[in-house]
Amino acid sequence: MSLPETNPERARRAVLSIFLVNGIVLSSWVPHIPVVKERLGIGEGVLGLALLVMAAGAIIAMPVSGALTARFGSRAVTRISAIGFCVTLPLPVLAPSLAALAAGLFLFGALNGAMDVAMNSQGLEVEKALKRPVMSSFHALFSIGGLLGSGLGGLALSAAVLPWQHVALVIPLALSGAVYAGRSLVAGDGAGGSAPTFVRPKGAVAVLGLLAFFVLVGEGAMADWTAVYLRDSLGTGPGIAAAGFASFSGMMALGRLLGDRLVARLGTTALIRGSASLAVSGLAGGLLLSHPLAAVIGFGLVGLGLSNLIPVLFSAGGRVPGVHPGAGIAAVATAGYAGFLIGPPLIGLAAELVGLAVALWLVVVALALVAAAARAADIAPDQPSSSRG
Repeated sequence: MSLPETNPERARRAVLSIFLVNGIVLSSWVPHIPVVKERLGIGEGVLGLALLVMAAGAIIAMPVSGALTARFGSRAVTRISAIGFCVTLPLPVLAPSLAALAAGLFLFGALNGAMDVAMNSQGLEVEKALKRPVMSSFHALFSIGGLLGSGLGGLALSAAVLPWQHVALVIPLALSGAVYAGRSLVAGDGAGGSAPTFVRPKGAVAVLGLLAFFVLVGEGAMADWTAVYLRDSLGTGPGIAAAGFASFSGMMALGRLLGDRLVARLGTTALIRGSASLAVSGLAGGLLLSHPLAAVIGFGLVGLGLSNLIPVLFSAGGRVPGVHPGAGIAAVATAGYAGFLIGPPLIGLAAELVGLAVALWLVVVALALVAAAARAADIAPDQPSSSRG
């Protein structure tokens, strides 16, 4: 397959940049979660419901993005959603009330969901053109962005930088990167009026979506609750609280940098089983030891374990026979991101009853189910033989 209007390597660099921007913007919100919680005077249960609204925005936007991607091509959808995602960062960070927080999180989540589907469709087009696995490297840049965004955000808050000042620094940098990269994205993957609109998860897509669901329960918990757990349950300051998600993102980035070779060498079943088991061990150990250092290390092991699961599942969803790649990815992502919809608020509600440290064991159970069901991912089409080695 060829890439219209650009060459594969230039397109690969552009997609890498888009994933980096997405990671930076999304994780720049994370250090502000406990700050917003304290400023608005809300409890963990109410915060969990507010985070539910962000996940709901993503869930609603993903199938719409898949349909638009199938019809108009992922380049246009990626460009528009990336710009919108960057400029909506201040809405949840600076929200003056609970209602404003919910509205801001809904829009922020919707644009993130739309961008997620479109940029993964871009990644799949580049992977096909290069004829080798590269999807994990794209997700590695997202994780590096998560490390940068959360790490710099934590440093800014520790240095008493005001929230609006932090946002004012992040937005121009992220926006310029998105606009520049958008010029070299892949064109021509839309199917016009003949494209399918929505794809219901069934058969291979349903199984991939179920596995993605449990994986994203884990990722959502790490994004939404690590800082709160370290700050409130273990009594750390805001800088150490941000280190939990930074550790998770950094180790996830490391795993994804190695992921394309691991996918080719191990195959889907062994990769999923071993990776999910590592995540289970890391999180369970960190919770049992109940110490800030153990928690940060445990969150890092979760990041390493989960690092290549979503790239593998999304890539497989985009190769299901008879389904447009954008629509297939959207179907798997929508089913998977229901984990964000259900997981974090469920943990928040459980935390009101039994405490956050106990509630996080729900994530351990979810990831253990992924390890147990790893073989089910073999129903997805194999990686093209030309992409191995």
